[in-house]
Amino acid sequence: MADEAKMTSSRPYFIRALYDWLVDNGTTPYLLVNAKAQSVQVPTQYIENGQIVLNISPTAVQTLDLGNELIRFSARFGGVPMEVRVPPHAVLSIYARENGRGMLFPESEDASLLEADVGEDDEPTPPSPTPGGRPSLRVVK
Repeated sequence: MADEAKMTSSRPYFIRALYDWLVDNGTTPYLLVNAKAQSVQVPTQYIENGQIVLNISPTAVQTLDLGNELIRFSARFGGVPMEVRVPPHAVLSIYARENGRGMLFPESEDASLLEADVGEDDEPTPPSPTPGGRPSLRVVK
């Protein structure tokens, strides 16, 4: 049996599995990302409270690669093409836009991968519900 200290992170595997599950069920997979984490390359004009929500559905992105070390894809933001790069440790959640089903992830397994200025107020805060009754995620303790 492998020593737990030598095992790789399970987060990229969960992200891939949930992505497949969401797409197979006809929903739109969204990623909630800590935009302050190291090596995150996202459109800064869409960052709110240090986080960004990315639509990673097959119709929204091109060349999606859900790798163990890096999630990358091409997409248009406001009509401008951009290469997006997100390390899995920066993903706070993957969920369906339509019903909020998915998974929240704990803080990064390696705290050194986050910027030093991340404070208590920067905990994952999934999108709040809109007046139209859209789904949202919440932490259940």
